[in-house]
Amino acid sequence: MSRGEKLSLDLGASWGEGWSLEEKKDTKVVKLLEPTEHRLVFQKEKRKGKIITLIGPFYLSEESAQSTLSKLKKSLACGGAYKESWMEFQGDIAPKVRENLEKMGFRFKNPK
Repeated sequence: MSRGEKLSLDLGASWGEGWSLEEKKDTKVVKLLEPTEHRLVFQKEKRKGKIITLIGPFYLSEESAQSTLSKLKKSLACGGAYKESWMEFQGDIAPKVRENLEKMGFRFKNPK
């Protein structure tokens, strides 16, 4: 191939033969629940040598989950995030989070 020539990468069928690009959409159906119907669990992980407290799964709309998260972060004075129906908080703060979530009406699987 000499300089200036373009390499043709057309292999197999062409788009004109009925082929089309289809995007697969993630169709996750999540049933939204009231806070009293939740059964939350706690998990702890270590990330980069620091403890992270995970609480979930939450069955809330994105807006209500973000507002709940921001209320908790303000009352606990810690950082956190909401990812894939789980809330993540910096530090080992499970008893404090549990107390605040119970005030909001959430319930847990395992007793105190």
